[in-house]
Amino acid sequence: MAYYVQNEPQSIPTLVDALQSWTVDILKKLAALVGDGKNLPTRKADLIEYIRRHTEGERLQTLWSRLDPVQQAAVAEVVHGPDARFNAGRFEAKYGQSPNWGENRFYNSNPSLLGVFFHGGIMPDDLRRRCKSFVPKPEPAQLSPQEEIPDEWALTYKEWDQETRQQKVYQNRVPIIRCLTERGAMHDLKAMLRLIDAGKLAVSDKTYQPGAAALRTLGGLLLGGDFYDDSEYGEYDKIGPIKPFAWPLLVQAGGLASLSGKTLQLSKAGQKALGEPVEKAIAQIWRRWQKTTLIDELRRIDCIKGQNGKGKRGLTAVAGRRAAIHQALQHCPAGRWIAVNDLFRQMRATGADFEVTRDPWNLYIAESGYGSLGYEGFHDWKILQARYALCLLFEYAATLGLLDVAYIPPHDARPDYRGNWGTDDLPFLSRYDGLLYFRINPLGAYCLGLADRYQPVAPEVSSTPVLRVLPNLEIVAIGTSLEPADTMLLDSYAAKTSDAVWKLDQARLLEALEEGHDITVLAELLVSLSGQPLPETVERFLEDMTRRARSLKTTGTARLVECADAVLATLIANDSRTKPFCLLAGERHLAVATESEARFRSALRKLGYSLPK
Repeated sequence: MAYYVQNEPQSIPTLVDALQSWTVDILKKLAALVGDGKNLPTRKADLIEYIRRHTEGERLQTLWSRLDPVQQAAVAEVVHGPDARFNAGRFEAKYGQSPNWGENRFYNSNPSLLGVFFHGGIMPDDLRRRCKSFVPKPEPAQLSPQEEIPDEWALTYKEWDQETRQQKVYQNRVPIIRCLTERGAMHDLKAMLRLIDAGKLAVSDKTYQPGAAALRTLGGLLLGGDFYDDSEYGEYDKIGPIKPFAWPLLVQAGGLASLSGKTLQLSKAGQKALGEPVEKAIAQIWRRWQKTTLIDELRRIDCIKGQNGKGKRGLTAVAGRRAAIHQALQHCPAGRWIAVNDLFRQMRATGADFEVTRDPWNLYIAESGYGSLGYEGFHDWKILQARYALCLLFEYAATLGLLDVAYIPPHDARPDYRGNWGTDDLPFLSRYDGLLYFRINPLGAYCLGLADRYQPVAPEVSSTPVLRVLPNLEIVAIGTSLEPADTMLLDSYAAKTSDAVWKLDQARLLEALEEGHDITVLAELLVSLSGQPLPETVERFLEDMTRRARSLKTTGTARLVECADAVLATLIANDSRTKPFCLLAGERHLAVATESEARFRSALRKLGYSLPK
């Protein structure tokens, strides 16, 4: 019998105050539970006094000892908790079940002994103080990290058998896909920056999201492709993009790229990131993602409608949701697998919770009336909070390389939404439903603040070389095909002379250096893919190009002033009043730095001349 009423007060001073709110019928049943059931009083005041007397002194501890372990846990959680109210959701998340409150029927309620300790879901203050002396503190909720995870996952299906007139239960075992994301993310970020630098990535100027063409381009560019291969599914069962969708938003949120028209262009930070350790850029992206408003991850749960207009106004701030999940990740041990359901249980059990909407009636599936999420049970944690968290973990944290992930296809992976109206024909509620486990890798530990420094992943030197670098400055593709991102980088630095040959060219290299590219990146790639040190001629050539590129630098813009004759130009260039602000540029011309123009004009007037604007 769960005496748990939302509009009850937050505290009750004494047990007697609590008993005053009950009917005589309930008081008789409580009295029978605390006493021997004989010679019970019949008047309300006498019943209250009878119950009070039987909870005095050591009798209270005796009553507590008669509770079953789950009931005792319910008492302990409140006695040693932050307030006097029993939190049903938090308790069930921690213990996997609810305590026995007795039977609660409309006309006939039979409380359990737990009803002596709680009244309207609240423990009276005097009982709470007295219980603290003998009720042990409950064990804190703990995650259950794993060194190893299973190779398969059992999907359970239920069917009604017309012949036997019984429900038939059967299982289908599917292999679990493991994806180690760290190295792939480092490759993919560099590939993204190179693609943007080449002016080849367009996004919507309204949503900042990639369109169909951009998604196809990115799908072929990313190391290993996307998490899922949609070519295996029919139109109705397609999962949709994850990594290709996330990356353009991630680089924008991280301040590495911005929109110019409908094409992304690198910012100064993006240009700098091309030549810096990748982990710094990834850490910056994750930090800035916590506050970005480019997208609400809930929008990626396509079947949940009503997120615009009034529904949007009812949604909570994304920063608060992300902060709750970020904090939960910080309590996970790095290097060990965590079941996502275990993480969700831990968050709820410890109160590290978050809300997605203040009014679930605004959100719906299929139809705004019958399909509204406002109905009881239609907006449970598993429907909104869990799906939001799955998207953040899978689409953004894993894409960035912070989390290794283990997953299955989302179809029927989380059938917990089947009770909602309008979901019968949905193969899954979200494309992220198949995420089962995650593991914080070294990059994730660094970005989440669990490690002070990051040990970079050593460049992978191919045992089977895919490039040969020749002393004559030619680069020849051999063996297995190059990754698209590597091909793009070579195209940026070298001139392609045939399908499989590039030539290191002075003009092309100097152009790349002008655009902010770092020759070190090219050198590392050539060593990695060839498996050999660079030929001496190539090393000298690259060093010479670097030296030449650094020999000149831009110090600013200037105004070119033409004088009437060479005599006047020489006079102005050498006069003590104007000399600090101009330089002689030829016989009749003066160069005036833009930032010095105002002072040059003032000095020029003192000399007896003026410069028209």
